[in-house]
Parts: sequence; structure tokens; C-alpha cells
Amino acid sequence: MKIRILLSCIFLITTFSFAQSKKGNIVQYFGKEKVEDINEGSILHLFNDGLLLKGKRFDKTHNTIETDAVFAQILSGDAPAIKEGAAMLDSKWEAIEAGEKNEFKNDNLRSGHLYLEYTSETEQIVLFEASGHTSVLINGLPHEGDHYDFGWSLIPIKLKKGKNEFVLSGGRFNNMRARLLKPDQAVQFTKRDLTLPDLLVDDAKPVYGAIRIMNTKESWFKGGKIEVKIGDATYTSAVPDISPLLVRKVPFTITPPSNLKANEEAEAELTLLSKSGKVLAKDTLTFGTKSKYKHHKKTFISKVDGSVQYFSVAPSLTKDKDNQALFLSVHGASVEAVNQANAYKQKDWGHLVAPTNRRPYGFAWEDWGRLDALEVLEEAERIYKTDSSHTYLTGHSMGGHGSWYLGATYPDRFAAIAPCAGYPDLLRYRNFRVEQMAKLPEEDFKDLGITKEEFIAQTTASFNAEIDKELDAIIMRAGNPSRTLKLLRNYLHYGVFVLHGEIDNVVPTAIARDMRERLGTYHNDFSYYEYPNGKHWYGDESVDDPLLFNYFKAHSIKPTEAIEEIEFYTASPGVSSGSHYVDILQQNKPFEISSFNLEKNEGNLIITTENAAVLQIDLAKAGTINDTLTLDGQKLIPASKDLVYYKNEQGTWKAVEAPSEMDKSPLRNGGFKDAFRNNVVFVYASKGSKEENTWWYNKAKFDAEKFWYRANGAVEVVKDTQFKPENYLDQNIVLYGNKSNNAAWNKLLKDAPILVTNNSLKLGDKTLKGDQWGGLFIYPRSGSASASVGIVTATGTKGMKGAYANDYLVNATTYPDVLIFDNTAMQEGVEGVECSGFFGNDWSVEQGDFVWRN
Repeated sequence: MKIRILLSCIFLITTFSFAQSKKGNIVQYFGKEKVEDINEGSILHLFNDGLLLKGKRFDKTHNTIETDAVFAQILSGDAPAIKEGAAMLDSKWEAIEAGEKNEFKNDNLRSGHLYLEYTSETEQIVLFEASGHTSVLINGLPHEGDHYDFGWSLIPIKLKKGKNEFVLSGGRFNNMRARLLKPDQAVQFTKRDLTLPDLLVDDAKPVYGAIRIMNTKESWFKGGKIEVKIGDATYTSAVPDISPLLVRKVPFTITPPSNLKANEEAEAELTLLSKSGKVLAKDTLTFGTKSKYKHHKKTFISKVDGSVQYFSVAPSLTKDKDNQALFLSVHGASVEAVNQANAYKQKDWGHLVAPTNRRPYGFAWEDWGRLDALEVLEEAERIYKTDSSHTYLTGHSMGGHGSWYLGATYPDRFAAIAPCAGYPDLLRYRNFRVEQMAKLPEEDFKDLGITKEEFIAQTTASFNAEIDKELDAIIMRAGNPSRTLKLLRNYLHYGVFVLHGEIDNVVPTAIARDMRERLGTYHNDFSYYEYPNGKHWYGDESVDDPLLFNYFKAHSIKPTEAIEEIEFYTASPGVSSGSHYVDILQQNKPFEISSFNLEKNEGNLIITTENAAVLQIDLAKAGTINDTLTLDGQKLIPASKDLVYYKNEQGTWKAVEAPSEMDKSPLRNGGFKDAFRNNVVFVYASKGSKEENTWWYNKAKFDAEKFWYRANGAVEVVKDTQFKPENYLDQNIVLYGNKSNNAAWNKLLKDAPILVTNNSLKLGDKTLKGDQWGGLFIYPRSGSASASVGIVTATGTKGMKGAYANDYLVNATTYPDVLIFDNTAMQEGVEGVECSGFFGNDWSVEQGDFVWRN
């Protein structure tokens, strides 16, 4: 599940040991101003007194299972009463007071927990507004936090009469703030976290924006509308349904007025209307106005979840001309895409586009950050009608990693790549930081309250039994698509320009030199340049270097028929299946590295493979003149000169028809995280006990909150009894609950080899009994060639609380098709896992690859 190193470790390295001055473009030093103003209601209560429980400052370099022993004890009901001086785990609750700006400030907040309480005279609905925390338990129910301290979080809750308890887990920084707000209206806008385009004076086409609507009622908000008026233009958009006590980000359409002027602001009036047309709320938004020939922002509707995403553009100086180059530039951690694009001067031979990674921190260009980059690339190609043989990839810092990673994952999409101040592998980069810290002298650890020996012990992974190691390995295998160095030879597809500052200590120059050494062993078309005396950011030339763009200009993708050799590697056909005209549709061993090596020899195709079960070859694109195909030494005569398929059966390749659309394929290959795309919808259980129904609805909301916060998401949450499959054709569904309490189970999983009811979990021919089991699964949606069903399930109260965590919605986490665990997993980690693995290519258990504890 989770590959994690405590972020405080990275902060310590970059501050007390390797700090560099914060000078230069905001592309380096960083993101957003924290929201301080309150426009959604009045302050009911400021939390000024609390209790702090210190945690470990450092954690192991990888934990496949996210653990939070404090939350585990509270959710299990085994926690002692929280009060000052009370012991919990290896620490005690200590009093802490808020200071300036009503913020609690303490270095131990990063890895610790903050306890707050409020006594309400009545039951009442309020907004819990907090910042600086990763997550929070509110009266025993989990909610998303504000890990990056943006000040965006607003959680509608119903307070109990009497004592209400809030337990906040540590975030990225050493401060937290919490307030209770009395909302002004039952349904209203909040302008915290808007997604808006620039309005273009020379392009009158309608564009999309997005704003959050708070439903603080205990009933659904349905049939609403948003009316947007700018000057002489008005447009009304339907508001999607919003479930009770939920804040949802919703799209709306803007029609630009006729009298726009460039570089002036345009004010829009937004009106929220009920189904009957009653005015519920009004607000104003300010848009930038630009020329389409200058730097600007564009928006689009994402196919991941129907949300509005933006990207920024530095358009070509050569106006209104097709078939120009396209530069995809991916930003660093906390950088806004608009600032990324602004670091580049416009070119006269191509358009530069900067996607968002879905957020300034986002997903390190993996997972949904990867999908965002692909969506923006396709959108830019559509808008600008660019020349696909002159598409280039670059980025800085985390975006440098994105360049290494995306370039290795989609090697036939780019003519050249240019990682700037980047690291190839996120896990390796994090481990590098720990390795560097372990080299520090003993005295540097004194201020941390830890010895060097304790630090090394705490950050070194260990296992108590061999089965734990086996389970850990198969869970980690799901992360192989992100192990960039395992795809190293994909860089042979194109030229590589490596740019790095000579004295960069944020992403140490040693990492770039290591990549130079690796490339030097096999690659004959790469350039390496260290900017003299350059730190991590040394001005716009950190990305907009003339040498880099001259290198790009000298490279293009050859016509497909002219390509004589191809090497291609992938860990999952669902992430990346092939290159040019050859695709690996299925693997023998799921999520291990698969590859093919192709060469043309006197008009014949010769292909050797590793870990490939089914191949697709488009012979029409290959440009061969002979009828012979050699696969792993086996000579074959294709029955067609177009699209052909071959299946490896016990070492022998045989011509076959196209695989069944219900088999695993590049359209749908698992693991579990793959469920969260394809306009995903969350369907929660409502047919269980009151406790079950409350939990599963809150769990669906918790995931919706996290996907909004981490991915700028906008997922629809649907009650099981209201779910009609025909209304969501070819959309992914995530199901919360089990067959006993979720009325949609049989509609989606009637024929699946997974059956979970109260007190029973069955996978294939194995059955687990008891209420302590939880599970995460992915399975194909019947009747669709591309959609999946994700299942967040449990056999009872213990299991469902054991399944509270949702780190599957953050980057650097690894999930196979199946994960089964008990209620001890959130405290004990992998020792609480009972089974994990992958279904077979036919989505069967029998043909799958699983590790069971018992």
C-alpha cells in the first residue's frame, strides 16, 4: 500500500544541513497563500486549547500498509480516555495552546496528534474548518485534512449535544489551526479553491470553471443551477446532485462577453438557484482576460471524474499555423502550472503547455498526475493540431522526475526529453535522503531528540516472519510501473538532454551524475549539462535554456515504417502497453517487467519477448515487405497484413483472435487504484444497521473529500438504492459496503469470484469467517469493455473500521487487484494482511497470482 518516509526527514535535510537560499522565480519557491478570511459563516468557536501526543519523528523507508496506531486504538474503542497526562502508546497527552493567528505550533505536530473538544448545548450543523493536518477523526468518523496548509478545508458536521471530540493527525508542517463556523446559509458557494480559465479576447467559445458548493443540510440538494453573467453574456449550468453534509466542487460554463479587453479583469456574477428557481446564493468571481497569442490558462473536463482541470499555455509566436511542435512542461512540487508556463519565453516554432498534475503537489506525475499529463497532451494536440513527430517533454524538480517517468512510460510519444533538476525514481529519491541523513555526525541528531543509532533503526525496514516479506513483496510489485529505472532502456527511443545545477542540494547533483553514468553505458544520443554554480533554481534558464530547445529542434520521431529497431519495457499494459505498432496486451506474471525487442532484417520482423502472454502487431504500420514473422525464434506466417494477435501457450506462440473484451487488457488491467478513473462514481451502502450505514456513507464522503483535496476531484456520491447502472454506462464504480448492506452489490458483482457478507469473506474457494475482515478489490464491470468496479468492503464493524484509511488516493502507494486484511493492519501493518495478489488474465482466481498468510 504505502511507500512512505516521514516528510520531516526531508525538511530536516533541506534546512539544517543542505538549505539553499530561496531566490528566483516562483516556479521554485512555491505555491499558494493560505486562506485566512471567512466568508461562509460566523465563528462559533476558536480552538485555543488542546492536547498533543508526540509521535515518532521518523518512519521506515517503506511501509506497504499505512499505519496510525492512535487512530487504530480510538476506532477500536480500546483507547483510554484522552486527558492531560494520560498515556497512549509510548507517549503522553500534553497540554498545548494556540498562539499567533490561533495556530497551534510545535515541531511534534508533524508526526503527532492533536486532540480538541467542544461542548455543544444542542445538536447543530456546523463547518469544521481546520488546516495543517492530514486527516481528522470527528466523533469517531474519519475526514480529510489540509495536509499542505492551504486553508481550504470545510467539513459540514452535525455536532452532538454535549462533548464532541476531534483528533487531528500531523501534516506537512509544524502548525495546525481549527475553528467551528456557523454557516450563513444551508446551501451556498465557497470561493476557496476555484478552478478558472482566462477569458480570451480573440476566442469567443464557451469555457469551463469550477466552484465548490456546500450542502450543510441533512438532505440531498438536487436540481440546482448556476447562472453566470459577465457583461452582456449569460449562461446557466445544471448543478449535479450533492449528498447530505458534503462540499462538492461543480463545473459551470462561461460564455465570454463581446466587450472583453486584454489584460483587464472581468467580473462575473454567479447565482445559485434551487430546482424551483429560488435564489439561494450569490457571489462574484474575477477572471483574467488575455489574448490567445499570449501566455494564458485553459480549462477542460477530465475523463477521470468529470471535474474541471486547467493547464497553462505559452503559445507559439507563429500565429494560426498547424503542424508546429508541442512542448509538454511538467512542474515541480507546489508550483502552479501558470507559473511553470510563465517561466518560458514564447517560441516561434511550437506551443508549450503546462499541466497541473491535478494539484501543485499532486502525484509526482504518477497515478492521476500521469493521467492529467496525458489528457493535457491530447487536448493540446486537438486544439493546436501539432506535429506528432515534434512532441517534446521537459520539467523541473518533481517535474524533472515527471520527465524521466513519463518519458520512460510513453517512449514513442516524444522526440526528445529534457529532465531539469530531476530524479528518476521517487522511492529512490526519498531513500537517498535517508541515506544522506544517516551519514550526518552524531551531534546533528541531538536537536531531534533521537540518537543516530535510533534513527537508523527507525528508518530500516524489517519483517517478523517470512510470510510478511512475501506479502510485502507482492504488494510492492503493484508499484513496478513507477520504478523508472526498470524501464531504463525505453530512453533509446529518443534523445535525452539532462540539465542540472552544479551545486543543487535539493535534488542533489549526484543523482543527475548517476543518470549520466547509466545512460553512458548504452545510449548514444544524450547530452548532459551542469549549469556552473547553479543551485536548484538559478532563474528561468533552469527550464528555459536555449541549449535545451536547440537540442529539441534537432530531434524528431522517425516515420513508423522507417524505424528499424524498438526496445520496449512495461510493468503493466494498463499503464503503457507498447510502442509504435507492437503492444503487449497481457502478461504471464502481472506487474512484473514485460518487454519486447524488435528488429527488421531484410524485410522480416524479428521479435523477442519477456513476460508477454498476448501480443498485438499492426503489420500495416510496420512497413515490412515479406510475410515472415519471427517470435522468440519461432517462424510464423501472419494470416493478415493488418492487425494480428498472438498468444504464448506454454512457450509456443499461436495466432489467435482478438482477446475477449472481458479479459485483462490495456483498457482495464488493475490494480485497485485503477478503479478511480473513467468518470468514477462512489456508491455507498444504506441497507445495513444504523452504525453500518453511517460508517459507509462517511467512508464514501471521506474518499470524495480526499480525491477533491489531492486531485482537484469532483466525484459523484450515490446512495445504493438510487443507483441505476444504465445511468452510468462505461463508468467505473467504487462500491462501499458488502452484499448484506449494499443494494447495488448484485447489480455489479453477481458473477464475481468475490463474495463479502456480514461475518464472511469468500475469494474463490477460500472463506474467512468473522467480523474483523476488510478488503479492497478491483473487478471488471459486466457489459463494459473498459469499466471496472472497485470494492471497499468489510465483514463487520471491526473490519470496516480497519478499512478506514484511504492512502490509495495518494501517490507512491501500491495496490494489487486484491488486498485482504484484518482490523490489526492499521496498527501492525503488513502483519495484519491475510492475502494479496492479482487476478489472472481472465479475471479468475484460479489463474491468478496470490499470496495467502494461511
